[in-house]
Amino acid sequence: MMIHTPNEAEALRAEIAALAARMIAEDGADYASAKKKAAKQLLGNQRIKGDVLPDNAQIEQEVREYNALFFGDTQPQRLQHLRLLALEIMEQLEQFQPYLVGAVLNGTAGQHSDIYLHLYTDNAKDVAIFLLNKDVQFEVSESYNARNESIETLSFLYKNEGVHLILHEQDGLRSGQTRSNERANLSALRQLIANPAE
Repeated sequence: MMIHTPNEAEALRAEIAALAARMIAEDGADYASAKKKAAKQLLGNQRIKGDVLPDNAQIEQEVREYNALFFGDTQPQRLQHLRLLALEIMEQLEQFQPYLVGAVLNGTAGQHSDIYLHLYTDNAKDVAIFLLNKDVQFEVSESYNARNESIETLSFLYKNEGVHLILHEQDGLRSGQTRSNERANLSALRQLIANPAE
């Protein structure tokens, strides 16, 4: 499929975003793999220019619309349930300055969504010890941020829901590695739960 005009590129971007949103809402795919799969499904093995792919904000909007259209009767309750669980966990982990991030925060969480929390500590082992003392069975994984720094994640089930604690150094909180509108501390989450329409 050759793209000749900006309108054709925009139409293709919208189509990829809509298909990716369906994969996220229905199957629990992550944004990056949903975007790639959607592009491959629509374009086959053609090389794709980066500017044809939708950004995450466009996909997030499509997920919202998909949820409203197909899960309007169940998704708001599911979202509130996950936010209440996140609040419980954050209250228990308060000493590690937890912040809620991702789909549970931005309102797009669905049936397959997990809870993602950023924690800030000078010693990642303190969080592991805290969980062990609470008899929480967790798995440890490692990923890398944009600066190629290793980030440890502790994952476990809490009341049958997946929870991922992404561990950051204390300096990360002060330097604001995540924009404030993309994360919520305890008081911001309490406000969100009290006023979900905001």
